[in-house]
Amino acid sequence: DVERSRGLGDVYKRQKLNFRLLLSLTIFCTLEINILIDMLELAGIIILGILAQWVAWRFKIPAILPLILIGLLVGPIAAEFLTDDKTKYIEPIWNGTYGLFPGDGLYYFVSLAISIILFEGGLTLKRDEIKNVGPVITKLITLGSSVTFFGAGFLAHYIFDLSWEISFLFSGLIIVTGPTVITPILRNIPLRKDISAVLKWEGILIDPIGALVAVLVFEFISVGGGSGFTKTALTEFGKILLFGTSFGFTFAHALTFVINKKWIPHYLLNVVSLSTVLFVFVESEIFAHESGLLAVVVMGMVLGNGKLKNLKELLYFKESLSVLLISILFILLSANINMVDLMLLYNWKTVLLFFLIVLIIRPLGVFISTYKSNLKFKEKLFISWVGPRGIVAAGIASLFGSKLLKQGVEGAEYITPLVFMIVLGTVLLNATTARLFAKIVGVFLKNSDGILIVGASKASRLIANYLQNLEKRVVLIDANSSFIEESNKQGLEAYVVNIYDDDLTDNIELNDIGYLIALSGSDAVNKFAINNFATTFGEHGSFRLISAEEVKSQDYKYKNQFFTPKDDYINLSEAVRDFPNLYEIIIDSEEDYKQTLEKLHNQLESVPLFVKTTGNNILVITEFESKKLPKKGITLIYVGQKI
Repeated sequence: DVERSRGLGDVYKRQKLNFRLLLSLTIFCTLEINILIDMLELAGIIILGILAQWVAWRFKIPAILPLILIGLLVGPIAAEFLTDDKTKYIEPIWNGTYGLFPGDGLYYFVSLAISIILFEGGLTLKRDEIKNVGPVITKLITLGSSVTFFGAGFLAHYIFDLSWEISFLFSGLIIVTGPTVITPILRNIPLRKDISAVLKWEGILIDPIGALVAVLVFEFISVGGGSGFTKTALTEFGKILLFGTSFGFTFAHALTFVINKKWIPHYLLNVVSLSTVLFVFVESEIFAHESGLLAVVVMGMVLGNGKLKNLKELLYFKESLSVLLISILFILLSANINMVDLMLLYNWKTVLLFFLIVLIIRPLGVFISTYKSNLKFKEKLFISWVGPRGIVAAGIASLFGSKLLKQGVEGAEYITPLVFMIVLGTVLLNATTARLFAKIVGVFLKNSDGILIVGASKASRLIANYLQNLEKRVVLIDANSSFIEESNKQGLEAYVVNIYDDDLTDNIELNDIGYLIALSGSDAVNKFAINNFATTFGEHGSFRLISAEEVKSQDYKYKNQFFTPKDDYINLSEAVRDFPNLYEIIIDSEEDYKQTLEKLHNQLESVPLFVKTTGNNILVITEFESKKLPKKGITLIYVGQKI
């Protein structure tokens, strides 16, 4: 019996050991399978996101549209109609614990990603863009935000019968207009610079304001309201402004100093900048909750308007990173919605709320903000129509909606689907109708008469000053920063741009450009500019300087492209160097025109430039001759020795 009991004990021990091994193996395999699934999901999100970005580029629509649709397809739609076990193809959070981002991981990722996106947006904000519309932008992000907040809050309360707290949380979230969706819309519409600048600046600056308002309302709901909240809210608001602006301003100057002193090797430049942005965001959040977004926007604005030598490289890197993050975020957040949430909106109340916000609240905010401004009525109408919401609204709505659901707050289930409805609806509406609406109200520029001059040498600056005095919009671009700095000192609109960069065509502030003139000292650059950007910026004409080889060989194959018939960069530069003035001479007849032109060509230091016809209409010499217009009564403009 003793021996038998010992044998049974050994068997029990072996079985117990086998059970432990089997359990460990099962757990290990489960973990391995979960890791593999997560890896496939993450790879799928990136692939689908970039595919959506390509589709958006190909069909000239905001990328947010295909991204949200893909997210809904692989998320709630797949769970409802495409899978037998009602599971999603992509599940950001499963059972609150597992998935790509278990627990609150998704929302931490969303917060960090939004900080990078807003920083990149801040880098693109230039003070020169808002000389005429600065007060309008200020009012839009203050008065306009207030109108949206109170107006949309009242509508949500009375239409959906939501509590005042939930209604105003919803209205706080839709204050923002997304820069990631406005830019692609405006890129395909030729508009006056001021209109584009207003919409672009509003989209970027209003994001942290909307986030701030939403946070204050969320905190009010979380603490249960009460009289004590007012003092707390004011204190928090002050802390957010203080730490957000001070952190952003301080670290922007510190980063500029460190980069310009070349204390960071070139290959670490982008990653150090990225880590600094994340550091500023996190540190600011530690000192004042939700001040991080304001800090990174301020940091981006200070860097973008400062003297950072490597700004272009930083912009390229952040732009690529933003595209990737936006692609991931919108798919994740859309996939995280459940079909039950979407069905809450399947009624007439949703349509009524949407159109009242678009057709009443948005125009009311815009017209109040633009009262007594220089904007025309038709321009105010267009700005009222274009107000798509973006990533900040969607991201914070997902965060707050889920938190309030866990707290059991009544009506919290409406937050995420209502905000996504506004985001998707406004993007779809503006993406499909903005161009048509611009034509209907009359802000679509049929004749883009802005002038883009490639090259900002002394000759280009002299010509640009003359054209600007005739009330023409002239933009100078050059890779030489000293030329651009000198141009800005003279009051000219000029930017440091490498002509070989693809992002030149993405600049929405150049939508009103209709003439392209290449006046750089490089024949290769001039020819490249004409060949690659004539269709984009040369709607009414594209011209370049004749090369020295073409002058010697008298090769006039491209005569209609030449800025001057017989003078290259050297002739033009020498004429400007010795006689830096433009002169006008009135022509009485065709014979007078020929003789004057001949005299200028024979005079070594004089170069004919333009012909001015009635109404200050300016034509390049070769353009004027090709149109065979009458010569009597015109004015010939030339530079160099006076005849």
